Amino acid sequence: MRRPAGDHEISIGLRMAIIGVPLLLVVIVIGIGVATTESDLIDLDGWWNSYVTGFLPGFRDLSFFMNTVGAGVVGTYIVPLVAAALLLLVARRPWGAAFFLAASIVGALTVQLLKGIFSRVRPEEMLVISDHGSYPSGHTANAAVIATVAVILFPRVWVALAGLAWTGLMAFSRTQVHAHWLSDTMGGIIVGIATTLIVAAVMTVPLTREREKRRSLG
Repeated sequence: MRRPAGDHEISIGLRMAIIGVPLLLVVIVIGIGVATTESDLIDLDGWWNSYVTGFLPGFRDLSFFMNTVGAGVVGTYIVPLVAAALLLLVARRPWGAAFFLAASIVGALTVQLLKGIFSRVRPEEMLVISDHGSYPSGHTANAAVIATVAVILFPRVWVALAGLAWTGLMAFSRTQVHAHWLSDTMGGIIVGIATTLIVAAVMTVPLTREREKRRSLG
């Protein structure tokens, strides 16, 4: 018996997600090893930390704003809940809302786990109050989760570009206020993307069916 086209697409999407996740996890392992040991990347961290002090000083107020919206109560609770509510009530995508919440939770827990394991010291010139552990950047990981979820749910070029800009701005802001080293933000991006794809792999079937249902309704 021939399978329906929708089921075939679900199977392909699931296989692609499962193949992609291990590759990203390998990148994470390499990134952690490089960022937490003596290497040229550490020298790059020191150079960028000094360079960013005088680079675009007018952006510093924006960086302080990004510090507020990227994590803490706003970034950890308000943003995911509001986004999930919009997906549920406006876009009529309950599985999309569940996906965003699950990705946000898994990403945040992974960041805290890695912070506890590696306990990397933050830059001495830090201008904001932050929790323990510098690697990886939780703010940047949150931004990468949002961007990755958005692209998966709404695969458009402009969505990808907006997500890239948001994540890049968040990464820059974390170094400008000296809350993180440059490699911390690189690790945060990788963690955010990887954990989101793990959740996407688990939820591929309901997400694909929901998307197909929306298409059939016009």
